Amino acid sequence: MSKETPKTTTIATAAEAPQMKLNAANLKSTYCNMCNANTTREEVVLNFGVNQNWDRGQDNLEVSLEHRIILSPFAAKRLAQMLGKLVEEYETRYGVLK
Repeated sequence: MSKETPKTTTIATAAEAPQMKLNAANLKSTYCNMCNANTTREEVVLNFGVNQNWDRGQDNLEVSLEHRIILSPFAAKRLAQMLGKLVEEYETRYGVLK
């Protein structure tokens, strides 16, 4: 078994902020086509999964939950702002999503 050097990426997040080193050695990619969110006072919970029913006319959906991400409300707000900016850039480049 060979021991690989972890892949890392360094990014600067702002002029005054320190650089962030991202280690992608354990990164896994998963396809999800469903997201559900709920919240308590202390946390925001995001559930990601795959809708197993490809026929849109069905009354009952079968969703296989794959990942649960739990964030603080502060991290959730930063994520919402980041996603909003990402969608805005996407629509500028490719057209408005409906």
